Amino acid sequence: LCMGCYGVGVSRLAQAAVEQSYDKDGIIWPVAIAPYHVIITIPNVGDTQQMAAAEKLYTQLNQAGIETLLDDRNERAGVKFKDADLIGIPYRIVTGRSLKDGKVEVVERATHKSTELSLEEVLPTLKQWIDTALSTV
Repeated sequence: LCMGCYGVGVSRLAQAAVEQSYDKDGIIWPVAIAPYHVIITIPNVGDTQQMAAAEKLYTQLNQAGIETLLDDRNERAGVKFKDADLIGIPYRIVTGRSLKDGKVEVVERATHKSTELSLEEVLPTLKQWIDTALSTV
């Protein structure tokens, strides 16, 4: 048994990344090592339109190789947003009020920058953002 092993393991790398990349709201995972790239937040799980749009995006993104998490918990929207920031997933999609215009809000975790995208724009835009983030590593 090696009592004095000081190798660089996965847990140490993750710990180092978190120590380097966080803010008052929580972790900011770099895209390259994020456990998920996108989280889809449904503000009102009782709204069938929000649920349907979220589930469709979830399927599309995962099929395109973008690791996506779906937050369909029966919690207040603010709790879900806070949790998403805390765990630090790079991009958050919100199927909220703008859905009536065929749009969703996409929030970048690192900058809190919010962009409204049509449902058709979500996949190509996120793919481009993630590819760009990965190519600058």
